[in-house]
Amino acid sequence: MFKNLSPGAIGISADMHQGMELAKHAGFDGLDLNIGEASQIAEEKSVGYLKELWEEAGLKMGTWGFPVAWNGSSQQYYESLSRLPALAELAAELGCFRTATWVPPSSNERSFQENWDFHVGRFGPAAEILRDYGHSLGLEFIGPRTSRANAKHGFVFTMDGMLGLAAAIGTGNVGLLLDTWHWYTCQSTLSDLQHLRREDVVCLHVNDAPQGIHVEDQIDNVRCMPAETGVIPLGEFFKILHQIGYDGPATVEPFNERIRQMSPTDAAQATKDSLDTVWEQAGLA
Repeated sequence: MFKNLSPGAIGISADMHQGMELAKHAGFDGLDLNIGEASQIAEEKSVGYLKELWEEAGLKMGTWGFPVAWNGSSQQYYESLSRLPALAELAAELGCFRTATWVPPSSNERSFQENWDFHVGRFGPAAEILRDYGHSLGLEFIGPRTSRANAKHGFVFTMDGMLGLAAAIGTGNVGLLLDTWHWYTCQSTLSDLQHLRREDVVCLHVNDAPQGIHVEDQIDNVRCMPAETGVIPLGEFFKILHQIGYDGPATVEPFNERIRQMSPTDAAQATKDSLDTVWEQAGLA
């Protein structure tokens, strides 16, 4: 498991070079890969140039954004799916083998079964392409009750439910984008984590939750920095992830206004410091 920076997740707009400088300055181990920017650089210069850039930075690659418009129209879906092999090949050449997206916890158009079939049908072909290049796809469940309360039809919003969807997709390379916030708000337990296998977790997002708010009243875009409040037992959570052998990126995604108001350098440093605290709580420092 390594401390990973996703600039956009903490409100920073940065290109690849700027992201590398921020990550190195703050002491991160890794950085997310912008696959669109990487593709452009590879076309303008070369894949070799990109490899050298990352090697010189001394950073691991976290995840690359899933580029398929899986929830769009048929035309959007198939057009983006047709571009996936080239991007998956590039990411594999660069050594980044984790991609991820999130799945809405409800729908006003499709019943649960219709939605289930829709997701299996959309993700299956993409996951097969990813598997051909050695990639894993992480699917994020959205836990807060408030995120689905007003919808006509509920859908998957728990860790076990998303693992079930991954199994139904059936390609063997689909698992979880596991977010501590969504794990907490869907009311999963530490015991639930202990039943995970290493391959079940593709990537990890880290957050804490505000104090004094019942878990069923938590709102998705109002979060806290890791270890800020202790509402989410991150030390125990990380101990278990370490025990099951998870070795991927841990990325902060706090939707935190205080962090967004900081300079990029200060925001990156505060984010790294929060992960350091979690590492210490988990006995991993």
